Amino acid sequence: MRALVITPGVADSARLEEIPEPSPEQGSVLVETLAVGVCGTDREILAGEYGAAPPGENHLVLGHESLGRVVSAPMSSGLLPGALVVGIVRRPDPVPCPNCAVGEWDMCRNGQYTEHGIKELHGFCRERFRIEPDRVIELDARLGGAGVLVEPASVVAKAWEHIERIGQRSRWTPQRVLVTGAGPIGLLAAMMGVQRGLEVHVLDRVTEGPKPDLVRDLGATYHIGVVAKACANADIVLECTGVAQLVFDVMQCTAHNGIVCLTGISSGGRKLEADIAALNRAMVLENDVVFGTVNANRRHYEAAATALCKADRRWLDRLISRRAPLESWQDALVHQPNDVKTVIELKANDDKQSAHFLSDSVSVRNPLPEAPGHTGG
Repeated sequence: MRALVITPGVADSARLEEIPEPSPEQGSVLVETLAVGVCGTDREILAGEYGAAPPGENHLVLGHESLGRVVSAPMSSGLLPGALVVGIVRRPDPVPCPNCAVGEWDMCRNGQYTEHGIKELHGFCRERFRIEPDRVIELDARLGGAGVLVEPASVVAKAWEHIERIGQRSRWTPQRVLVTGAGPIGLLAAMMGVQRGLEVHVLDRVTEGPKPDLVRDLGATYHIGVVAKACANADIVLECTGVAQLVFDVMQCTAHNGIVCLTGISSGGRKLEADIAALNRAMVLENDVVFGTVNANRRHYEAAATALCKADRRWLDRLISRRAPLESWQDALVHQPNDVKTVIELKANDDKQSAHFLSDSVSVRNPLPEAPGHTGG
């Protein structure tokens, strides 16, 4: 079968190769891959910045944002052939640490976890993969091709869960949310903020292309410029860029008892002058919280799937700005100016079992709840 593979640590080593069919030892559920989402992590792995092959192998199958259809599964799994599914990216460490032992592998304490398409586990950008029943999430079939958004949405679902847990430390009635960055993570974060009935503001630097309209059609407000003008005194900030200056700026622009969630990873190498003493004073006197979050566990995937089902399906389809067949994987991995989310489709465009066909046909036969101009919920 065909797969998109890389040699970890070697820049520009991606290639399409024939690899063996997945062995039963990899899992009792056989899945046919429909589509794989592309994100910055994939491009960084392609650049040789990180990534690790499974033990004893010298290549890694790329792809951690999956959408597939069950081919076969044990009766005890509850999964029927044809079910639409998403594979969970991370597996707990083998020790296991206290968190991995209770299903909180996203909070692994010893770093010995593995991740599909990233760290020591082959990814999903192959025609078929095997996985264990507890490592897969079944989706409402009405999500269709938009189901490929579940993995990035799971990261945001975790962020919102932790924000709300922290908020419960006292009487908490948040009203204003600032999201920095209108990429897929930022847009999904904004979507979930709107679903919670909050006043949502999104800050980005582009003035053209699909992003401003995607934000406005959520019912949120789009800004360019500086943080202080976009949303001073925000109760909640989700920083989704990793840009060092923005990270510092958002910490200074929250309301009292403000919560800042950092989801972006800074590239490093740039030094900023900062008055850390003033920042410390403000955070202490105003009871502010700044925390980071990464990855997701099973309940976050389930929450993400629920949130996507509540969203306007037409808006979700616009979030996927470009689709490329597996044969044109190079096009998908090269970021273009108007890209939001790029997807590699592993089924031919004329195949009625493809994710694209599913996206178009299911929404007509059995549409998800939707409301013009904003997400449902």
